Amino acid sequence: MISPEQIQQILIEKMPGAQVEVSDLTGTMDHFEARVVWTEFKGKSLVEQHQLVNRALAAPLEDGRIHALKMRTIIPE
Repeated sequence: MISPEQIQQILIEKMPGAQVEVSDLTGTMDHFEARVVWTEFKGKSLVEQHQLVNRALAAPLEDGRIHALKMRTIIPE
């Protein structure tokens, strides 16, 4: 299992300067929602933004600690 706080910490480490909020959607600690606000998303498509988040979370996604991840990626104004 992985906690929302651990996911948040991974994203903050891999995406310096990002504002990250993570919540457990089901209470089972394997379905999460992440909201990531990051200036580095600028100029990237939504797919590219999501790929960056997925790459940052590659280990817990690959080993099954994260079964499902709903994400919102936002470019700050």
